[in-house]
Parts: sequence; structure tokens; C-alpha cells
Amino acid sequence: MGHRLSKIVTRTGDDGTTGLSDGSRLRKDDALIEAIGTVDELNSVIGFAESQQVLPHLREALVLIQHDLFDLGGALSLPGHALLTEVHIEALEQTVTAWNANLPPLKEFILPGGSPAVAAMHMARTVCRRAERRLLSLDDERTANGRVYLNRLSDLLFVGARLAAEGQERSWRPRRFS
Repeated sequence: MGHRLSKIVTRTGDDGTTGLSDGSRLRKDDALIEAIGTVDELNSVIGFAESQQVLPHLREALVLIQHDLFDLGGALSLPGHALLTEVHIEALEQTVTAWNANLPPLKEFILPGGSPAVAAMHMARTVCRRAERRLLSLDDERTANGRVYLNRLSDLLFVGARLAAEGQERSWRPRRFS
């Protein structure tokens, strides 16, 4: 493979457009570009979340997910290509099931935060939900596996935040005013 990013400043986006992998150009505020950008943002937030983790299995899983998100972004950029499959979705489901197996049942909602590791996982979870909404807004058949993947990923990030809390979760206590 040649040098794909040998020239960073190209000025090709100065007109408010950006290029897709097939050579076509779209406005930077197009719904597809918004979806690609949100998936990229999610990848960055997951990279930050990974940097905050102390549990090796959380760190390893998040790096693998980053690779999947690059695949998803690439698939979105190349019309007619879908790189995430049922295998990717099943892997997330298995991880969620394994991680959740030894956690206590939830009795209340969990407050995001408590430590940088937990807060970063919850930030990733909320960006993931936004990325899922952006893919849904495309209403495009090629994004179906991506939407399902992101739906499972948000579950994984929630359970990962519970693991990162290491038993120190903060439960929501509704404030009742009388």
C-alpha cells in the first residue's frame, strides 16, 4: 500500500465539501458526512475511554472496537459496501453477556461518573447512541448492521462502565419534593 496520507493540507474541502472513498463529494453538512463524523467522534471517545481503564480486558476490548469503528466509517464512505457483519454483532453480545454475568442486578439507574474510567465509558456510551441515531437518520439499507452494532456497543459500554466502577457505582436516588 502506498502513502495514503502523504499530503494533509489539500484545500479540497475549502468549498464546504468532502470526498468519499468512491471519489464523489458531498457537502460537509450532509447526513452521511454527519454519520461518518459521529462514528469518528465515537472512535476518539472510545480511545480516550480506553486510556482511562485499569482493567486489561476492558482496554483490549475497546481497542478491538476501535478497529470495527474504522471499518464502519470506511463502509459508510464507500457506497455499497458493508464491513460489519453478524459476526461482529455476535462478538459484542458474547462480551456483554460474559461481563454482565458476575455483576449484581440493577435496582436503580446508575449515575454516570465516579471516576475518570467510569465517566469516560459513559461519555462513549452517549456518543455511541448519537452515532446510532445518525445512522438511523440515513434510512439506508447498508447501515442496518452498523445500527445494530452500535446498539449492542452502547450496551457493552454501559456494562463496561459498571465493571470499571469495580463495585463503586452511584445509584440514582430520585429527589422527591413534598
